[in-house]
Amino acid sequence: MSRQALNDQFLRTAFLDGANAAYIEAMQAQYEKNPGSVSDQWRLFFESLREERPMSQPETESAPWGTPLAERQESGELLGAVGDFGGTGRQVRERIQQQAHAHGFEMTPAMGTRATQDSIRALMLIRAYRALGHRAAELDPLGSTERKVHRELKPETYGFTEADLDRPIFLDRYLGLETATVRQILALLRRTYCRHVGVEFMHITSPAQKSWLQERIEGPEKDISFTIQGKKAILNKLVEAEGFEEFCQVKYPGTKRFGLDGGEAMVPALEQIIKRGGQLGVREIVIGMAHRGRLNVLANVMAKPHRAIFNEFKGGSFKPEEVEGSGDVKYHLGASSDRSFDGNNVHLSLTANPSHLEIVDPVVLGKVRAKQDQLGCEPGERWPVLPLLIHGDAAFAGQGVVAECLGLSGLKGHRTGGSIHFIINNQIGFTTNPRHSRSSPYCTDVAKMVEAPIFHVNGDDPEAVVHVAKVATEFRQKFQKPVVIDMVCYRRFGHNESDEPMFTQPRMYRAIKEHTKVSEIYSKRLIEEDVITPEGFAEMQRNFRAHLDTELASADSYKPNKADWLDGRWSGLSTAVGEERRGKTGVEMDRLRELGRRSTTIPFDFNAHMTVEKLLERRRDM
Repeated sequence: MSRQALNDQFLRTAFLDGANAAYIEAMQAQYEKNPGSVSDQWRLFFESLREERPMSQPETESAPWGTPLAERQESGELLGAVGDFGGTGRQVRERIQQQAHAHGFEMTPAMGTRATQDSIRALMLIRAYRALGHRAAELDPLGSTERKVHRELKPETYGFTEADLDRPIFLDRYLGLETATVRQILALLRRTYCRHVGVEFMHITSPAQKSWLQERIEGPEKDISFTIQGKKAILNKLVEAEGFEEFCQVKYPGTKRFGLDGGEAMVPALEQIIKRGGQLGVREIVIGMAHRGRLNVLANVMAKPHRAIFNEFKGGSFKPEEVEGSGDVKYHLGASSDRSFDGNNVHLSLTANPSHLEIVDPVVLGKVRAKQDQLGCEPGERWPVLPLLIHGDAAFAGQGVVAECLGLSGLKGHRTGGSIHFIINNQIGFTTNPRHSRSSPYCTDVAKMVEAPIFHVNGDDPEAVVHVAKVATEFRQKFQKPVVIDMVCYRRFGHNESDEPMFTQPRMYRAIKEHTKVSEIYSKRLIEEDVITPEGFAEMQRNFRAHLDTELASADSYKPNKADWLDGRWSGLSTAVGEERRGKTGVEMDRLRELGRRSTTIPFDFNAHMTVEKLLERRRDM
């Protein structure tokens, strides 16, 4: 290059003289930190310097807010976000320019570059909330779980500063919006993914299923909302669920019932599954569950008469006298009934579960498959019969039969068109903290192997619980795949009502003792919304208590009039008699007494707790 040419170039860049060096360096540092924070002319100039930078240049300090944009491009993260957007970076820029032209606005190349970068970074932020938003959601009613906002959920990670939060960004109908500011985007994402519902679905590889879920829950108009009648119906079911447990606790103190205390929001959620399922073609639901909450489900979902349950508390039989066979404890029993919502009749059957927790799952799935075959359901059209499985959190994560059932869910000969799994997440397994019982963050992680969507929800927000139950039912009916609802709650009285949980979990149970009941939390919310009055809520409670008193008074004279598990296709079956009966079982009474004595005797050199001694004494008397 000639001396004249060098002089000419120097004159064109005279602003780079020594007097301005400090200012230029500060401006370049600001550009490196956030390219959008400097003017278009300066950004283009610094970009031209970057393009001419030699390969041997030493690395500079990375921007404090996270991975530089260039490195993100190399890693493929940026390209992945653009792929979600629907094209390459060049196509994104062209679409932005088309939109600007349609509105009568011509963009300079510099403005187009900046707008494209804004759009791509906003898409990366949206993608991060879809993948990780559940980690920042308010899921624990007790507030004992620490919420950590992942760095990828912060706008500064993508180069957005406080000055950028109110600048419109082109989204091309992402989140249901044509354009939005970063502040608006964050508000919508946090409302969708970080309040009382956390959704895991980015592990799903089906574009159709992911798109359906995104469209179903994202958007300005997609917030959780119920009519006044819907809110009152939810509160009424909470009053029934909570009132039943409190009544049993008062009338039969210390009697094991594996109450639903702390997880009452499950009852209106099950009602929603029945109602929405009936609207979408479900004609029969087969329910399988362990002990916790079974009596409440029998009474307030299956519509089993309260007097029948109270009769069983007093030692009465659950079966007619003419039906032979040994009985079982009340929280093992099954039942069947018919429910009608909006003119849609749905038959419910609760499978008996006298065995251990999750072993009822394959029984339910086999029963559902048989019913579907009886109805002549074609492959891919198994929606008329729905398996609904209710779990405990520790059992769902710890018992292999759950994983086995999920593993069979997509196999020919085993498909049932998808099952709904509802987890009563007490945040404890018998006496064990979750962090000591599993290695994964959630008890639901085993369901990811079949790409099931997972809805985590705070059990103290009944509307959120009912909402996710509705969405889960719609997903199952549309895609015929398993779906999981993880309701994070607590158990108020330990593993069962005769246990003392303060022995092993004093901190948790101090918090539970001070925690307000869900019906009071929700009623206060509805009173503030002018949906009900305090007097109306009190009357609702009094009416249900009066109903229970009447049912208790009628319990002594109650007689079951039919064996409802021998209806329908089972009618005509009877107990084997005469020569049809064979075999003899039994253990000598002396042997049984000896086993009872030894199982309730404390070793002489063991100093047992006073409560444990009394418990063993009662068992010895029994």
